[in-house]
Amino acid sequence: MASRDIRSLDVAMLRTFDALMRERSVSRAAARLFLSQPAVSASLNRLREAFDDPLFRRTGHGVTPTPRALAMAAQVEKLLGDLSALVAGDAEFDPAASNRVFRIAGSDYPSQRFLPPLAQRLAACGSAVRIVWEPPGAGPLAERLERGEFDLAVVARLQVAENVESATLYEDAYVYALRAGHPRAAELPTLQSFCEIPQVFLGYGTSVLDDMIDATLSRQGLRRRVQVAVTSFAQIVHLLEHTDHAAVLGSRVAASFGTRLQVQPLPFSLPRYRALVVWPSRASNDSGLRWLKSQLLSIAAAQP
Repeated sequence: MASRDIRSLDVAMLRTFDALMRERSVSRAAARLFLSQPAVSASLNRLREAFDDPLFRRTGHGVTPTPRALAMAAQVEKLLGDLSALVAGDAEFDPAASNRVFRIAGSDYPSQRFLPPLAQRLAACGSAVRIVWEPPGAGPLAERLERGEFDLAVVARLQVAENVESATLYEDAYVYALRAGHPRAAELPTLQSFCEIPQVFLGYGTSVLDDMIDATLSRQGLRRRVQVAVTSFAQIVHLLEHTDHAAVLGSRVAASFGTRLQVQPLPFSLPRYRALVVWPSRASNDSGLRWLKSQLLSIAAAQP
């Protein structure tokens, strides 16, 4: 078979291929790359010509890779990583000279805590760096980081995260929260009242915290009323304000809503948790991620 001309390829085409492999959707790949859908479609057409293969076939829910695309995926990912390392060399990351896109996974509370000062720092140096902050969603976080769906994550953990690298942003304790004016806000919670009042929680999937609470109650022959799962702390507080539900929250999260909540101690003991910034081990030598991690740690250290 005749060899193909490497000049028919460019980095933008490979980045399009990588985005399509990860997103399995032209529209989501376009959003990931900050490009229009026609631009991604045009790049895909050039890829098809270069490799003489459809690479991605349309389905009712996006696109699916062909066997050729699946065989290429690991090579393209490594090539893009090697090119990034080659360009960066030993130089420190300069946000003022970069237009890189960083994708961070985290809930709405750390976004409120870290995004404004981070955005101010980027604006102050005239940076074209773009930050995409997304909810962690379902699925093992370590796997999603390794697949490159996120560059970093900011998460609360009772235990140090496994299969990823991490650094501690701060430590905190859990508290019991109800709305100000709740009929039972004046009384200290007991195990019985904790189980009687319906609860709302952050529902990204399995939770070590919720498993620990349920196991603690189960040993006493009790079971709580877990009624509503939502995807943000703002939703939790909104629900608390308009119902007689309760929630277990980090004390910093609860304090950020001021007098809107009545905060009380839990009627049982829980270990303190850590807010962590986590990243895939393969990215430890990435100067851009080292810079971003240092910014998050610096912001955390500067806040009370």
